[in-house]
Amino acid sequence: MIPSPLAAMSKQPAPATIDSYLATLSPQIREILETVREIVQEEVPEATETIGYQMPAFKVERIFFYFASFKKHLGIFPPVKGDDDLLKDLAPYLGPKNNLKFPFDQPVPYELIRRVVRTLAKQYARR
Repeated sequence: MIPSPLAAMSKQPAPATIDSYLATLSPQIREILETVREIVQEEVPEATETIGYQMPAFKVERIFFYFASFKKHLGIFPPVKGDDDLLKDLAPYLGPKNNLKFPFDQPVPYELIRRVVRTLAKQYARR
């Protein structure tokens, strides 16, 4: 199961759109997530925005990419599989169950995230 970043905030209503999710974030964190959003839109222009597990997500027939702001990191789900070179590059960012954790106190590796988006889109298109 993919963890919900808003699960602990039970009094706050679940976001209905990515825009409403982003509106709850600080400007600095919002900018990071907006950049990730733009990367997905560039790499998979046919993808549509949605909310899944109370997180921003993108789908092409089914959801292939979730991203969310946590207290200290950007989380990206689900895990990447089958690309050994990419997995090697992602090693410093692997969290529990191989989900990705990009710390906010470090530069965000946007080009690496771009590779993740491409890989997950292909990975889920094959199913």
